[in-house]
Amino acid sequence: MSNRLINWFRFASPHNFYPLAGKMIPIFWTLAAIFGAAGLWMGFFVAPTDAQQGEGYRIIFVHVPASWLSMFIYMVMAAWAGIGLSLNARLSSMMAQALAPTGALMAFLSLWTGAFWGKPMWGTWWVWDARLTSELILFFLYLGFMALQASIDDPRRADKAGAIVALVGVVNVPIIYFSVKWWNTLHQGSSINLTKSSMAVTMLWGMLLMALCFWMYSIALALTRVRTIILEREAHTDWVKQLPEVKA
Repeated sequence: MSNRLINWFRFASPHNFYPLAGKMIPIFWTLAAIFGAAGLWMGFFVAPTDAQQGEGYRIIFVHVPASWLSMFIYMVMAAWAGIGLSLNARLSSMMAQALAPTGALMAFLSLWTGAFWGKPMWGTWWVWDARLTSELILFFLYLGFMALQASIDDPRRADKAGAIVALVGVVNVPIIYFSVKWWNTLHQGSSINLTKSSMAVTMLWGMLLMALCFWMYSIALALTRVRTIILEREAHTDWVKQLPEVKA
């Protein structure tokens, strides 16, 4: 068991993780395409029309997975940033940096699709609802994390400053999740929990498949981005200089 752990720990080195990430990226892109095709087919062609919201409800097959991933990615990003800050682990900080743009994209998609859903349902593109406002704050936290890191030339100092921002911002995630329970908001409550769902089975499957698609997409994109970050930060090392893609 200890030998296996030691073998896994060697991937904490950018040198060893770089080729591993390269092997995993095609797998996750393929899974994203498969789950995405199945989820869109299930959500837009198999799931029935909602009795109250009509065809307009189908935007939830993009909105809900994007919202889930915007929160989940932030938690993972903050965890990587915290590990990098506490253990001075280079790869952990690189992973946090690689996740931030994808998390920001998911938060933007959540807000954008939410606006398109809100217009026919609420009669307005935007309200200062507790969940919408906290999701907007999450989007700004992502942007702040990226802007702060980009403004500091020294990568180590940038990682430390970004980690502090990420860890402080974690408090916003449970606020987003529980906002519909804590306050009287326009946003509807969750239709899914761990034991039961009020949705039709085909609707639920369509949403879960799209969530898996977004998840696989996020992993593939983060791995692609972290390889670029590794090349940038390790450009002075001999092993990077020997890579075929660098020589070319």
